Amino acid sequence: MNRLSALAALLLVSAGAPALAAPATPAPILTTAEARDALTYARPEIARVTHVALDLTADFASKQMRGTATLDILAAPGAKEVVLDDKGLVIDTITDARGNRLNWSVGKADTYKGAPLTVRIGTARRIVIGYRSQPSASALGWLPPELTAGKRKPYLFSQGQAIENRSWIPTQDSPGIRQTWEARIAVPADLTAVMSGERLTPKGEPGPAGMKRYRFRMTHPVPPYLIASAIGDIAFRPLGPRTGVYAEPVTLAAAAKELDDTEKMVTAAESLYGPYRWGRYDLLVLPPSFPYGGMENPTLTFLTPTMFTGDKANVDVVAHELAHSWSGNLVTNATWSDTWLNEGFTTYFENRIDEIVYGTERAATLADLSWDDLQRDLKEAKPAATRLHGEPEELYGQLAYDKGSTFLRTIERTVGRARWDAYLRSYFDRHAFQPQTTAGFLADLRANLIRGDRDLEAKLKLDDWAYKPGLPDSAVHVRSATLAKVDESIRAVEAGAPIASLPTAGWGTQEWQRFLNGLPRTLPQARLAELDRTLGLSASPNAYVRSAWLVLAIGNRYPPAVASAEEYLPRIGRMLLIRPVYRALAEQGDWGMPIARRIYARARPVYHPVTAASVDKILGRKE
Repeated sequence: MNRLSALAALLLVSAGAPALAAPATPAPILTTAEARDALTYARPEIARVTHVALDLTADFASKQMRGTATLDILAAPGAKEVVLDDKGLVIDTITDARGNRLNWSVGKADTYKGAPLTVRIGTARRIVIGYRSQPSASALGWLPPELTAGKRKPYLFSQGQAIENRSWIPTQDSPGIRQTWEARIAVPADLTAVMSGERLTPKGEPGPAGMKRYRFRMTHPVPPYLIASAIGDIAFRPLGPRTGVYAEPVTLAAAAKELDDTEKMVTAAESLYGPYRWGRYDLLVLPPSFPYGGMENPTLTFLTPTMFTGDKANVDVVAHELAHSWSGNLVTNATWSDTWLNEGFTTYFENRIDEIVYGTERAATLADLSWDDLQRDLKEAKPAATRLHGEPEELYGQLAYDKGSTFLRTIERTVGRARWDAYLRSYFDRHAFQPQTTAGFLADLRANLIRGDRDLEAKLKLDDWAYKPGLPDSAVHVRSATLAKVDESIRAVEAGAPIASLPTAGWGTQEWQRFLNGLPRTLPQARLAELDRTLGLSASPNAYVRSAWLVLAIGNRYPPAVASAEEYLPRIGRMLLIRPVYRALAEQGDWGMPIARRIYARARPVYHPVTAASVDKILGRKE
């Protein structure tokens, strides 16, 4: 498709629009019906943000980010206002670029979505917002020194996905409205600031008394949830020519050792789907309260320390976040109804990276575990929540990851790997730095892969995968020989074999997960005690193993599990690992719920707001 007129190209793009030639050019948006984002108040077809410039101070005493956000606006002819997303921001002033005050108002707030911030811009195309965040801002985790690894200095990190950045940045917080950005942040002089963009001042610059300033920029248009920051006692170690790791000094050496394959992963990813387009690929290891396994912030993946078990068993987390540099960051779901375009693609791509770096069997093991998770979620979810494309509030568990990756793997098996890889590489090139919808992806498949082949169309069942509940009968299940041996141990336990006779020596995280999740859900207390005594499960230092064990033990009201949960839950903030434990306690009613609430009363203050909100729902807590 040829370029449209300048304004039309910026306000409207079809599924076949070319990739942007210049990163500084404002990214296109989608205006089709399925691209309407229900989780933003913005009306980008009328007026949209194209660039954000932050000038902020991190105030650890008041737990606030305060300063200004300067927004560049692209508006249709006759537009009089721009609508932004606001979640509890304290707005002081809004002016045009010359300092003239503009009228603005904040509409009715929704607990999750926040509120519309409407600015009457008139002819202004650059506005300056003076503001500060609330101490309770849902994107920001303010940690006292005792909750860090080093125990010496405070720490701040942000987590914007899905719609939390509106609690500290006044912009249009929608994945389909890509924006470039720059930032200047003043922090206490004894701390270091990093962000998800080019680090212009790695050592900082002189700032106000007792402060340093750091400057950053992102010249590629990105979805605003990918603007991320961390401030703390942070050191750096290179891993390769374009990769490195940031971490607290006391954890840096161990992290660097476990992450030393990162450069190999970048090379492997490029061999599959084209050049890495973000400059550097660095990693930041966060304190344990980080709510996710990783977060794919451009140029700087955020990682949980729970992935470090000394055996590289969990570095697939890095492969996953790296893969997002193509699927999610480069080509982004236009709305959260199409999360699978982000996570399903990335889970598939991650597995391909694992295969190149660690071998076919390692990749098969991870894919087989993903199949287990998919079967669990399909069983537990309501039918509507098992569709790939659906309302954001309906999406269940890991379905976007596991059903989405299974869909792509099934296409690969149907058309052949070489043909599929060629298509995917061209897909990322065609849609680079653009939003996408399920309808757009299916149209692209039909135009560039199926090409009118009716037999292939029938085999792929595209609409069944995307829009219907459940799993088509053509779904590919990759089976692992490693896990098949673990299954033999499960059957041995079921047959009454002594736990000491099991061949557990050398098991990694994946084998332990398969074993513990595959055991019968109902076991006698004596058998649980034998498992615990022989395998040391209640005291396991592996966060994945401990989580799986606690779910099983709590489900059987095994008393020693309570003390283990008391120690485990307050120090782990990763939702994937703690939500199942809280859920298991809640399901035990009068026995488990008091235990869960007692533990949570102590743990909640150290959790990130995103984690706390999630556990609140499980325990029926209202704030």
